[in-house]
Amino acid sequence: MKRLAILASGSGSNAEKIMEHFQNSEKATVGLIASNKPDAFVLERAKKFDVPGFTFTRKEMEAGDLLRKLQAKQIDWVILAGFLLKIPEDLIRAFPDRMVNIHPALLPNYGGKGMYGMKVHEAVKAAGDAQTGITIHLVNENYDEGKIIFQAATPVSPGDSPETIAEKVHALEHRYFPEVIESIIKKES
Repeated sequence: MKRLAILASGSGSNAEKIMEHFQNSEKATVGLIASNKPDAFVLERAKKFDVPGFTFTRKEMEAGDLLRKLQAKQIDWVILAGFLLKIPEDLIRAFPDRMVNIHPALLPNYGGKGMYGMKVHEAVKAAGDAQTGITIHLVNENYDEGKIIFQAATPVSPGDSPETIAEKVHALEHRYFPEVIESIIKKES
């Protein structure tokens, strides 16, 4: 059975959907929730599923504390679900093609440093795009530039606000992210 770690910086609704999806799975289990924010609600969500939580600072991550924790927990896959820090290269090397991120837009549009959450939806609205969506991709040394695994789109109406765009994108994230994770884990097995 594969062991997953989820890195998240905020509320953790995607992390919760992933924990729900794998709670009775024979393929994978969530073995750790890790956050760079000690007050992130994702840590509360983890308790509901009896998944251990771990917090760390950017400096501790860069010093290898997170990598050592992932290795101690025998983690096979690292899932970024609303994690906002850039991943150090030693961590990427430790999980080659086994670190996955979700981005709330159709990359390569609206990706890169500083493009996350509502900032993305505001940019989509400002550009007048007719559609937006999600991108699930492997993590490399650059923000949002890893190999794309999956994309799904949703229409954007002229009357949509950034908040309604966010709701549409969240619905896609919750529907597809756990399933896509399971499918890529199956391919590796």
